[in-house]
Amino acid sequence: MSNKTILAVGSIAIDWLELPDGRKGETIGGSATYFLLAANRFAPVHVVGIVGTDFPEDGMQIFREHAANLDDLQIVDGETFRWGGRYHADREERTTLYTELGVFEEFRPVLSRENRKCPIIFLGNIQPALQLEVLRQAENSDRRIICDTMNLWIETTRDDLMKVIREIDVLLLNESEVFLLTGISSLVEAAHSILKMGPRHVVVKQGANGATLVNEAETIHSIAFPVTGVVDPTGAGDSWAGGFVGALASGESLTHALVAGSAIASYCVEGFGIEGFELISDDDLRQRMDFIRDRLKR
Repeated sequence: MSNKTILAVGSIAIDWLELPDGRKGETIGGSATYFLLAANRFAPVHVVGIVGTDFPEDGMQIFREHAANLDDLQIVDGETFRWGGRYHADREERTTLYTELGVFEEFRPVLSRENRKCPIIFLGNIQPALQLEVLRQAENSDRRIICDTMNLWIETTRDDLMKVIREIDVLLLNESEVFLLTGISSLVEAAHSILKMGPRHVVVKQGANGATLVNEAETIHSIAFPVTGVVDPTGAGDSWAGGFVGALASGESLTHALVAGSAIASYCVEGFGIEGFELISDDDLRQRMDFIRDRLKR
């Protein structure tokens, strides 16, 4: 079974992280970065994004090593998107220290001829207007579209977000975003309300409580793999999306993709920034997926 190519659009950033254990420092971040490092375990990823001329060489090397195609990665005079965050003792709450959009503020995705035809499209949680620009350029009529979003877009650009939601196959969002989008307090009822907006499937990422897939036929809940000692939760949701979409692109079922997302995300939180991905081995990944699969709830 041949893997289908994933076209992934998202942010690429230079992050500054401060953790409760005293660790602090700069790392390559952004939704596209975490997604790529997770998804490329399963399928080739073509990256759409933007960085400034200050983007470090070791960051570029990460993309050259892990992405199958960088034709639509723009390098523009100016400063790369930067974000700083300080995590509280529970490692769930965090304080944003700064957000500097840099060249990302003027980003407009432009797809090459090859990338217009990609069969799998992942829209990271960037502005819905940019997500729409990608969809307008896509030419594969049989494409499968997976979209992530966030509370900011639900609150500030709902009209554009609704246009995106009407065109996609799978919507990824967290619990608070589900309730914010629908005003419904029951997770499953809220997910079914979103299904009426357009997508065929809704996946609710629940952090340490796992993830829930809802469609018209079934509801499936996956646990999160029990990590001993979370180091850094940055990028866990984007990594979850990478495992999920990567598994779909490799020809696996939605159920298998749900398991893959949870397994990959468990590595992300075990290291500072993107260092957790260095811990992945094929055997250990398989064991974590087996552990999660044995505990699925329908």
